[in-house]
Amino acid sequence: MRKAVAIAAALALGAPSARGATLEELLARNLEARGGRERIAALRSLQLTGKIVFGESDGFELAWTKLVKRPGMIRAEGSVQGLTAIRAFDGRGGWQVNPFFGRREPDRLASDDAKPLARDADLDGPLVAAKEQGNVLAYLGTEDVDGTEAHKIQVTRPDGDVEYVYLDPDRFLEIRVETRRRVRGVEVIEERDLGSYEPVEGVLLPFSIEAGPKGGARNQRITVLRAAGNVPLDDALFAFPAGAQPAPIPPPP
Repeated sequence: MRKAVAIAAALALGAPSARGATLEELLARNLEARGGRERIAALRSLQLTGKIVFGESDGFELAWTKLVKRPGMIRAEGSVQGLTAIRAFDGRGGWQVNPFFGRREPDRLASDDAKPLARDADLDGPLVAAKEQGNVLAYLGTEDVDGTEAHKIQVTRPDGDVEYVYLDPDRFLEIRVETRRRVRGVEVIEERDLGSYEPVEGVLLPFSIEAGPKGGARNQRITVLRAAGNVPLDDALFAFPAGAQPAPIPPPP
């Protein structure tokens, strides 16, 4: 009996409880769970391939690819029936090609529309690089996320946008991110549910992402089928095309 009590006490001390957790403990646990600062910093580029489904379970499915390269570059593509939509950010500005709406030539994105791309291009994330990015963090206790009492961390960006990051109480990985941002003066609130984490170059990444408006259906679902880290990616892949066509994405390694 004494041995069992001692083991239970040790396990209780090994992770912050819902009541006694501090922001510093949670950040340290999250950093460790993701793979540690050195491995995250060593991840210089990322190539993900899979599928994206819009709408309900029988919705519109596209082949999906995402490229990310430090510092702050990203390109995402969705393809079906010979048509490919592209959204990209080159570290300074965003652009897109959307043939599904009759636009086969690249268009530059307004700053409000490019902002989510710029933030998705951050391989560190708002918690690991909070000080460098000027983010202000606050621990708000726990909140129910689909039956899990998740730790809730508020991230206030320098421009006033706010995110709420929910950490699983057992693994301390992100399971939900709520984003509140202003688009042309109107507040937009979105949620992303993250799961099926797998290691890439020693860094755990979500292989399942479901997104949608807060309180609404998850109308965008991404499934990663293949991932590779530290692949060579030319900067031209992310830059606004000088010619008529964007640079093609290389096949996955």
